[in-house]
Amino acid sequence: MSVPRTLEIPPDEWGRPRSAAQVPWLFLAIIAALLAGRFLLAPHLTAPALQTWATIFVAICVQALPFLVFGVALSAAIAAFVPPGFWTRALPKRPAVAVPVAGLAGAVLPGCECASVPVASGLIKRGVTPAAALAFLLSSPAINPVVLVATAVAFPNEPLMVLARFAASLVAAVGVGWLWLRFGKTEWIRNRAHHHGSFLEAMRHDLLHAGGFLIVGGLAAATLNVVVPREWLTAVAEVPWLSVLVLAALAVLLSICSEADAFVAASMSAFSPTAKLTFMVVGPMVDLKLIALQTGTFGKAFAVRFVPVTLVFAVVASVVVGWILL
Repeated sequence: MSVPRTLEIPPDEWGRPRSAAQVPWLFLAIIAALLAGRFLLAPHLTAPALQTWATIFVAICVQALPFLVFGVALSAAIAAFVPPGFWTRALPKRPAVAVPVAGLAGAVLPGCECASVPVASGLIKRGVTPAAALAFLLSSPAINPVVLVATAVAFPNEPLMVLARFAASLVAAVGVGWLWLRFGKTEWIRNRAHHHGSFLEAMRHDLLHAGGFLIVGGLAAATLNVVVPREWLTAVAEVPWLSVLVLAALAVLLSICSEADAFVAASMSAFSPTAKLTFMVVGPMVDLKLIALQTGTFGKAFAVRFVPVTLVFAVVASVVVGWILL
């Protein structure tokens, strides 16, 4: 007797932990424990390097946490409550004009990297030109108000850093959109939308992803500042093109949420402002979690073309804008 096809695929809930709703509270508890441990254990940690490492790590996490939570909540609200038809009504019909408008929309419609991919997928499914949807995908996590305010807090004495981040990210997003409009092909995009569901589900999903990568980024930044000899960092930082490439590669590998990456960049005091700018522009556009999410949503044929082009545009825009403003 044949088995019905509906029974061949396990239900979606199979294999999912029942305690998923408790994980965000666990993340917050870890941050609270780190903060308490910094003050309770500090007298017993006599090694200067260990004290420095703990101070840098806790400072990054505690400073970034409010912006991370607020940004994730706002992103989840947009994903859950903004009507799908809003996007097609808001964007111009002409594709060449729709690309910069979609890029600028990222400044008023915040979204983390994880949320921007399904939003862009939904835009394409509803008839928006792919180039405009991709411009929004790149700009939304990079130039939204939460990210810009976080950057201003992380660089309190460098107001031009906020302007430079906005300009370089927008130039890169619009440039990639226009390039895709000219040379992109419909068959390169295999659109599989990823849905978060309700507001609470969307917020839990984004907080788990962003919070985990924030901790990883904080650990890496603290370790980089303590373990790597200062002479090595100085040697790399003194070579302009090498420092830019190193921090661009680090942004891809660390995959830090855009609401928190400015605090990690600010802690890398040995590097030039342009290199730090590159770190903050590349991260929200090209990182490991984004590459995986874009591949799963749009397909491998899309990712192998889109990712390298975006990386090049992000680095070039950072260098040019950094040279002009910083």
